[in-house]
Amino acid sequence: MKRAFVYKDEKSHKFWTIDYSGSDFAVNYGKYGNAGKYEIKEFDSEEECIREAEKLIRSKLKKGYVEDPALDFDNRLYFDDEEIGLHPKTSHPRFTDHFTDDFYYDCSDEEAPFGSDEGHDTLSHFFESIRKNRDLDVEDFPRALIEDNWDMQYLPADTLDEEVVRALMRDKEMDMIQSDMVTYATAFACVKVTGRLSASLRERAIYAIRRLAMMMGYELTPTQNRMIADLSSFECGTD
Repeated sequence: MKRAFVYKDEKSHKFWTIDYSGSDFAVNYGKYGNAGKYEIKEFDSEEECIREAEKLIRSKLKKGYVEDPALDFDNRLYFDDEEIGLHPKTSHPRFTDHFTDDFYYDCSDEEAPFGSDEGHDTLSHFFESIRKNRDLDVEDFPRALIEDNWDMQYLPADTLDEEVVRALMRDKEMDMIQSDMVTYATAFACVKVTGRLSASLRERAIYAIRRLAMMMGYELTPTQNRMIADLSSFECGTD
């Protein structure tokens, strides 16, 4: 269950939301109009979770908060609790509804979007960048991260021609691997945080997954096939 509350007086205008179900809840709070901070709390049972969530709600009402049933949970940015990490309740609803496999929240699976060091770092930088600038140029984000932050060359996966890929591998293999992992991690991060993804970034991410498998010399794995299928079926906005 998701509920939102606001508080306003002559000095402040704040919001507080809670999403509770199962044995955990997520709260999001801060200055109204900002993304705010997310925190996850876990319990031993669903009953305890509901009891503590409703206790918090009563506390907010006593402090002068009023419920805001019109708050649009889809038109928000979502960030993970730094202590808990990847979690469905700190992900955009469009992400949790569409990308349903557990590996999307796995921080140790090298093939998963955020399981590798590169994927984890991409998500962390994406969090930091879009907090500072909600109008972040996500199309250019992979290049900027690779070239401006990591001092490597960004090589977009714009072809799957085997001869071209093999030729680039001879001199630029590490740059290509980094570029591919960052590109598809960016696409998933974009949906996880904003709920949106452009068709062009989706296509680049799919090519990146395929090129990475080609470079490694193996057929697409079940995880990679699922990522491609899920990206392909995700409804994108206009570029």
